[in-house]
Amino acid sequence: MKRNSFIEMAKLHNLSGRITYISSHAKQEHLYEVYATEPDRAFWRELAKCNQEEFEKSGTNGKCIEARELMIALPESFINYDHDYLLKRMVDEFKEKYGVECFAALHHNKRKTNLHIHMIFAERKRLEQPTEKVATRNMFYDEQGKHVRTKKEILDDDGNIRKGCKIIKKGEVYERKIFTTKDGRFKQESFLDEAKVFYTDLINQMVLDDKDRLSIFDKNGPYLATKKVGKNNPKAEEIKADNEIRMEWNRAVDRAIVSGVSETEVVELKKTEITDRVKESVEQNGQKPELFGEIVRVAILLLELLIAKTMQKVLDIAEKVTDIDVSVVKEKSKETGSPIHVRDNPSFQPERKKITFPMNLHREPDRKKNTEHPTDDSTEKESIIKRIKAEKKSVPVEKEQMAERPPKPKLSVLAGKYPRLKEIEGRLKDQNMAIFAWEKKRDILKKELSECTGIFKGGRRKELQQEIDGLDFQISNMKKRLSSIVKEYNFDSVQAFNKELNAAKREKHDYEAACAEYEKAYGEKVVDTRSVRNRLRQKERDIKIREASRAHQARQKDKGAR
Repeated sequence: MKRNSFIEMAKLHNLSGRITYISSHAKQEHLYEVYATEPDRAFWRELAKCNQEEFEKSGTNGKCIEARELMIALPESFINYDHDYLLKRMVDEFKEKYGVECFAALHHNKRKTNLHIHMIFAERKRLEQPTEKVATRNMFYDEQGKHVRTKKEILDDDGNIRKGCKIIKKGEVYERKIFTTKDGRFKQESFLDEAKVFYTDLINQMVLDDKDRLSIFDKNGPYLATKKVGKNNPKAEEIKADNEIRMEWNRAVDRAIVSGVSETEVVELKKTEITDRVKESVEQNGQKPELFGEIVRVAILLLELLIAKTMQKVLDIAEKVTDIDVSVVKEKSKETGSPIHVRDNPSFQPERKKITFPMNLHREPDRKKNTEHPTDDSTEKESIIKRIKAEKKSVPVEKEQMAERPPKPKLSVLAGKYPRLKEIEGRLKDQNMAIFAWEKKRDILKKELSECTGIFKGGRRKELQQEIDGLDFQISNMKKRLSSIVKEYNFDSVQAFNKELNAAKREKHDYEAACAEYEKAYGEKVVDTRSVRNRLRQKERDIKIREASRAHQARQKDKGAR
């Protein structure tokens, strides 16, 4: 059973005390690692002081919020990760996204059943150049810290300065600002939902086993949430019908993402054609749930038009590319005078020039010298002794060079998933192209039906309508199959799969670039460091995907033949 993502947020009123608590081995039973993007504790003390001062100035009631904390639950299998790498990855990704300093600790509970991270983050950023205000005259402050105009206002009856009052002399700094104002994003209700989606995606990218994937619904995403049908619910049939239309929209979204429609366009379409239309409907007609289905069906039609346009663009580009390849082959055949068939040569390869390698000019004369002037045993022994001494001298140098070398780049878990994710993407694209082909066939039949008029063509109209209904049923099943492909691999949706595929692609590219740099710098190829067992597992997965894809394609061919 799939676990839901669990992330909570707390407001911190004692920042220094909380940092000490989460990072202390004496207070924590199973503390594995502590990591701070800003390790200087003075930064956190100054941050707390700044927040307290600003809170006092504001004059608001309640307690000052010195910082905020996220508690992030992790899959238990993550204990197998290097603790330092795991914590740094989770924290650095957050800092990269939001640009704030963090202090985090990796814990287990007493029974070791709940692996989690406590991550404290600042709501303010440190200024590159602190701003200071210097007093141009003596400044007087009363017991409450309020600025007063004259010295008399802080003196007692005997003419002495009252306890708690202070004077800042001319030329002294009376205000020093080292932090920016608080980032308003962290106060918004939507921030926690955003953080949950962000960390759920990151955790799912790092899972070692697909069964450990976490589930979460993004309210701001392109999908529509379905409702749960409880036992003995009198409105069960209405909820099921409502869920069916929502799932139809979600399947259209899955297909749009596979087709190359951007998520931004889909979210915008959902907002304008569903969310805004529902609001207008409620304002005009009141609460009428039956109108929701009509609104969503119209939105689905608009989304399918967008999918068709995108798919047609892709096909047009593919045709242009093939036309260019054919023209290049034809030009080459004219130059050579021999006919070249595109089928025989699908990809034309230009002639490669032979590279002549430079010969060692010193080796042959040396051999001639050795044959012409043979040396005696004593000179040979001397040369061997010199060579051994030279090799002995070179050994420490080589060891020093090896010590200076950085470790070889390692393939991350996510980058290792890329070949398998690419195979899944291929299955999705094949299924999508098959759907598009059947839709084009259906459109041709619909056009023929619209042109089929007259009294004597009733039989033909009936045949066409039956064919169209059959295609509609088949296309509907194929769309369901498209959405179920990713669920076979424990992905919630095509959107979740697409995010992981893009992230894996980036990590794979970074790994290959790092390997190329390492080889260029040290002239040594990086070998795949994964164990034989892991590589065999990956091969087994790839074979299963290929077999499933071939079986699916065979079924589609059989359906087409019928």
